[in-house]
Parts: sequence; structure tokens; C-alpha cells
Amino acid sequence: MSLWLPVVAWAAVIFTLSSIPGLGTGLGDWDLVLRKIGHAVAYAILGLLLVRALRNPPAAFLLGVAYGATDEIHQHFVADRHGSPLDVAIDAVGVAVGILAAGRLSTISGHERAEGRG
Repeated sequence: MSLWLPVVAWAAVIFTLSSIPGLGTGLGDWDLVLRKIGHAVAYAILGLLLVRALRNPPAAFLLGVAYGATDEIHQHFVADRHGSPLDVAIDAVGVAVGILAAGRLSTISGHERAEGRG
């Protein structure tokens, strides 16, 4: 259960942010760029947490993308928000990056333990 608590907490953060009507930065053209980067980063964190909890990268990827798709559906019901297939694709890239980062971090910490540094 302790591995799932961060996953559930982070999913709640994403849900909460998605529930804010008309979420934007007010920075004009940069607003779109920053929101898309925010999607990727949020879902990279989710991907990292999912693969840590599941220890199965394909399952973590599928679950993360499924959550992204349901999040976009959720946004259809929030004032001044809309769901977007492009955002699901960005979420999928973020999940994949998070899973790859988790694998890389695991490899690094494994090397450190093997060399007596961890």
C-alpha cells in the first residue's frame, strides 16, 4: 500500500488542477506552451510513480495513459476547459519519459549499491 499512496496523491493533484475552470497563466502565446509542458511534467511524475508501484513498465504506461484519457474526459465537464486528444498524446509522452527516468534512476542506484556507495 505504501507504494500506491504517492500514486493516488499525485493523481488527486492532477484531478484538482484539471478541475480549475479556465486554468491559464495569462502569458499570451506562452500560456499554451507552458500548459503543454505542465502536462508532460505532471504525467512524467505519474509514470515514475506508477512504474515504482507496479514494477511493470508496460502496465504503468497503459494505466498512466488511461488516466490521462479519463482526465481529458473530465475536463469536458469543467467550465472554460475542454478535453483534447493532443493532450492525451502529450500525457503519453510524459508517462513514457517518467518510466524511462525511473529505469535510469534504478540503474544508477543499482550501480552505486554494487560499488558500495548506496
